[in-house]
Parts: sequence; C-alpha cells; structure tokens
Amino acid sequence: MRKLILSAAAAMLMSTAAHAETIGVSMAQFDDNFLTVLRNGMQDYAKTLNGVELQVEDAQNDVAKQQSQIQNFIASGVTAIIVNPVDTDATVAMSKIAADAGIPLVYVNREPVNVDTLPEKQAFVASNEVDSGTLEAKEVCRLLGGKGKAVVMMGELSNQAARMRTKDVHDVVATEECKGIQIVEEQTANWSRTQGADLMTNWLSSGIEFDAVISNNDEMAIGAIQALKAAGRSMDSVVVAGVDATQDALAAMQAGDLDVTVFQDAAGQGKGALDAALKIAKGEPVEKKVYIPFQLVTPENVKDFVAKN
Repeated sequence: MRKLILSAAAAMLMSTAAHAETIGVSMAQFDDNFLTVLRNGMQDYAKTLNGVELQVEDAQNDVAKQQSQIQNFIASGVTAIIVNPVDTDATVAMSKIAADAGIPLVYVNREPVNVDTLPEKQAFVASNEVDSGTLEAKEVCRLLGGKGKAVVMMGELSNQAARMRTKDVHDVVATEECKGIQIVEEQTANWSRTQGADLMTNWLSSGIEFDAVISNNDEMAIGAIQALKAAGRSMDSVVVAGVDATQDALAAMQAGDLDVTVFQDAAGQGKGALDAALKIAKGEPVEKKVYIPFQLVTPENVKDFVAKN
C-alpha cells in the first residue's frame, strides 16, 4: 500500500512537472529603477500562479546578447517568451526568430517597430506613449502659464518611447494655449540619472536660460535636479517634469524638487505581459496591443502613488 501511495505521488509530481509552464524573460537591463519594478512585479505575480516558472535574463543593453537569449529560450523549450527590447529597431529580427520556432512572444514596455505587423502568437503590452508625454507637457504648460523657455531631455533615441514622448512635447507646444513656450535645447541623456546631471551641467555652463526641464523619464529629471541644486539654482525658479513615478521621483516631488511626473504602472505591465504570454500559449485570444493607462502625478495627488511603484 505504501509503495502504491508513493508511486501515485510520484506520478502526480511528474504530471505537474509536465504541465509546468516556463516563460523566458529577456530584460533590456537590470540596472534601471523602472525596469526593476516591472521585473519584480512580473516575478511576484508568477509566484501566485500554480505551475508557472520564469527564467529571467539580463541583456545588459546588448542587442546581440538579447537575440542569443531568445534563441537559448527556444532551444530549452520554453512555453513562451517575454522581451523588453534593448533596441526597438531590432524587434523585426526577434519576431522572426520566435515566429519561425512557433513560440509565443510578448514585447513589454518598449514598443516594437513592427507592432502593427506582429506575426501570429505575438503581442505588445505597455502604456500608450501618446498619453505619457502629452500629460507631462500639458501640465508643464499649465504651470508656466503657456509661455516660457524649456529644455528637453530625451531617452535613448533607439527606443520608440523616447521618440514618441519627445514628439508629444512638440505637439503640445504647438497648440494654441501652449505656443508661447519655446524649446531652446533638446538632447539625449539616454534615460540615465548621471547623464542627465552631466547634460544639465553643460547647459548651465553654456549660459542657456530656461524656465522648465521636460524629461522623457524620471531618472534624467532627477539628474537635472541634482545639477541644478549643485549650481545653486533655486528649485522654485524652474519647473521640472519626468515620466514613470518611480519611488525616487515621488520622494523628489514630496521634497519640493520635482513638479510633474506621470505614473507608468511598471508592475501592471509585467503582470499584463505574463497574462498575455500564458493566454497566447493556451490558444486564447489576445489583443495585439494591450495598454495599461498612464496617470498624471502632481504634488496634490502624490500620496496616492507612493505605494504603487
């Protein structure tokens, strides 16, 4: 009888293992505050699901490494793949690799250039970037009373999010109520706090005059704040805006240094990407584009977002 029970238990374990679903996840990089929240959110959610395991890899901002990770996932027989692309221009090749292997692929956070022509069994989960830069720039416009000078810090130009958020800013500035705002400088700081600080230091050294800093993300905005304070500039004399509503950004806002950010639900994107991957793997219908809403964050409502990212 004891042998029978042990055999049944072993069979049950083997059956469970056979039905375990392994999802390969390739993140552009681990060393990024927002992407860390996204990754942690995905992993925490996976722990609540029975029979789902994540194999998470760091592409270290290397396109070749990321493509190799995708190929390794396929070779190991994963159920599906989730990719946060290093370079969105490289997504056509990644889509082909997964499609040729018949493995479901979900892009998360950074929009692939082929988003409108994704193969079968592929999808994109993020927040609609048209909303992010638009919400940010409109609030800056309101705070400036529709006139003044602004500098724009852009993310990595290989990323669709950086290009779209920058376009959003220009679109808002072109509107009737905001056309009094002049963009006097616009350069990339590659999403980096350190590069944001360096870029701001260069602008200040060049004697550039501005009333607002509109950054594609919070990290660059925080770098700008650090440089401004180091130069002795009063934070009351400049409007600083970012995107993501990271914990550091919310702390900066509560300290009176950051005026605007936009909540991007990192953990929600991670959960949405995992849900989409599992549904596609089961043959269930999934929209090609799944959007998690952005929300404007200001000093008036910042407390509502402290526990979210």
